[in-house]
Amino acid sequence: MQGTALPLVPTDADPGALLQADDPLRACSAPALPTGPCPVCPRLDRDFEPWRQAGYWKAQHQRAVQREAELRQRIAELEAKLLLREQQLFGSKTETAATLLPAPTSTSASPVPRRQRGQQHGQPGPRRRDHSHLPVVLEDREIPGDLCCCRNCGRPFAPVSGTEDSTILEIEVQAHRRLVRRHRYRPTCDCGVHPGVLTAPPAPRVIPKSMVGVSIWVTVLLDKYLFYRPTYRLLADLRTHGLDLSLGTLTDGLQRLVPLLEPIYEAMAAHSREQPLWHADETRWQVFVTLEGKVGHRWYLWAFHAAEVVVFVLAAGRAHEVPEEYLGPDAAGIMVVDRYKAYQAISQVKSGAIVLAFCWAHVRRDFLAVARSWPEQQDWALGWVERIGEIYRLNDVRRDVLEDAQAFAAAEAPLRQAVAALGEQGEAELAQPQLHPARRKVLESLGVHWTGLTVFVEHAEVPMDNNTAERSQRGPVVGRKNYYGSGAVWAGRLAAMMFSLLQTLCLWELNPRSWLTAYLTACAEAGGKVPENVGRFLPWNLSEQERACWSAVRGEAGQDTS
Repeated sequence: MQGTALPLVPTDADPGALLQADDPLRACSAPALPTGPCPVCPRLDRDFEPWRQAGYWKAQHQRAVQREAELRQRIAELEAKLLLREQQLFGSKTETAATLLPAPTSTSASPVPRRQRGQQHGQPGPRRRDHSHLPVVLEDREIPGDLCCCRNCGRPFAPVSGTEDSTILEIEVQAHRRLVRRHRYRPTCDCGVHPGVLTAPPAPRVIPKSMVGVSIWVTVLLDKYLFYRPTYRLLADLRTHGLDLSLGTLTDGLQRLVPLLEPIYEAMAAHSREQPLWHADETRWQVFVTLEGKVGHRWYLWAFHAAEVVVFVLAAGRAHEVPEEYLGPDAAGIMVVDRYKAYQAISQVKSGAIVLAFCWAHVRRDFLAVARSWPEQQDWALGWVERIGEIYRLNDVRRDVLEDAQAFAAAEAPLRQAVAALGEQGEAELAQPQLHPARRKVLESLGVHWTGLTVFVEHAEVPMDNNTAERSQRGPVVGRKNYYGSGAVWAGRLAAMMFSLLQTLCLWELNPRSWLTAYLTACAEAGGKVPENVGRFLPWNLSEQERACWSAVRGEAGQDTS
């Protein structure tokens, strides 16, 4: 349409009349395009630019305010984390809520006096320990001859019947050599059945051709895996007793002891899988070897603590396959754990064969962390800690009367009410729209794990926390700090075996030194091999005589004479 002029149409014309026009071309009703500069645009720029600028800066201000609020929140979170880290590094390690309460001022009411350490007034004193089972070395003390007379006349004293006895405890460690002399014989008959010279059989050795006897191997195993001392310190200690051994000799001997201990460990693991209740936890353990596909030297010791046996499993990772493979497809029961996600991914848990009971001690630590990190939230967090403590108290009352059905029912009712009230309070606080982020975080975790946290309500035999497993890991953690870990995979497996064996023996109140001496002696008598019927050495298979002989408790406590 370039070059074609459009007809002008009056602006006050009736649109209907225009539509009824007989013009076949239907002239356009739009006004003509301006041929010069627009007279309105400069006015728009002049009159509306301030409004546009105000809207722009208002939006920028809103963004700045929002960003400032986010930064303030981030600063508060970092300050809270800094307070928590300072507490973890330099503060008291106790988890009691009393350490968080402010010190009373002089104008406040008289504080409750703190309980003094040691013997409490009005309480019975500790019983004296009984040492009558120890061997006695008699020592006679007499008055020297030049003093056993009267100072005035010089006539000698006459002895009287009876003695005044006292006891001094001593211990003597003495290294010695067993010089084994094998006597030789010759037959005196002419039967020709025997050779010309017969020699007595050799002395049993737990490691064939080794000069190190059973007592030294027992000392090495106990010193390293029960008292968690590095081997080089034990060697330095033995040198003070006149025994100089090389580190290579002990290292080679420990490796040769692994096959002797494996059947005991496997029997303990099989017995552990049959238990109905486990406490499970894991901790890192360094194994200084290079494996293809694995980065670093961090391995893990998994602990499975049951009523009759404790088993540690060394694994290269921390995934759910470790407890899944250890427990086996037929495992069923209740497992008390922390909130680590790997436990929730176990196939036996997903199928419902194993029920997870989560640890209330970890929940309590969450609220204590809030109290330490956010001073303005301290009263709220300590209130929750107090309510959790009341749940513990009510559950302890119920567990004390498990054998009494009537008393048990009376003690269970307030516990169920307190647990239900705690859950309702958590839901009510989560419904608050302006809930502090620190509160929301711990309450959401409480809600997510509520089903596992309340398993103990229906199963009175299940503890509320996983402290049992954590206490069983204290020893290995001390060993990890003292000698860093293991230098080979076999050494790590030996550590897991010995930690399992020694803690199981202590669980049954057996003397580890007596048990190890008896077992290694049996291995020596079997020619340095695993003895037959190794199951008879397991604590739950011992006879009453063996249990009394190897018991860690010798004799009854004597009468209190303090």
